[in-house]
Amino acid sequence: MILRFIATVMAGALLVLAAGCGAPDGGRRIIATDQAPAAIGPYSQAVEVGNTLYLAGQIGLDPATGRLVMGGIEPETRQVMANLQAVLAAAGYDLADVVQAQVYMADLAEYDAFNAIYAGYFSDDPPARAVIEAPRLPRNAVVEILAVAVR
Repeated sequence: MILRFIATVMAGALLVLAAGCGAPDGGRRIIATDQAPAAIGPYSQAVEVGNTLYLAGQIGLDPATGRLVMGGIEPETRQVMANLQAVLAAAGYDLADVVQAQVYMADLAEYDAFNAIYAGYFSDDPPARAVIEAPRLPRNAVVEILAVAVR
């Protein structure tokens, strides 16, 4: 009985290991595109593991200039969404594949303005989401969004 249990556990462990070892680096694929801002620190724009894509937080940087778009929550939110779409596309995903988003806002008083823009990108079956007020974001952005997508 104990040997059968051990054999079952070992077989399961081998299946899990085999599923994650399709590539030499353990199944991880780093995603990078010049259609979104380059990372401003030691991180990747996104990492794909299996059929799941983990996107780094995006702020409203214009990928052409590397500068934050001006005008506040609305233009920054639009730029963040464009940046996320560019990274998703580089990995072969789109917004319909996003299952979870985390939003960081410098001021939750702008929640309604943010939601008005955000809703236009996720009108059908929006992903699960959390919104958190963060007193200071990189480059003094007013919004940052990170996401997880599944194919």
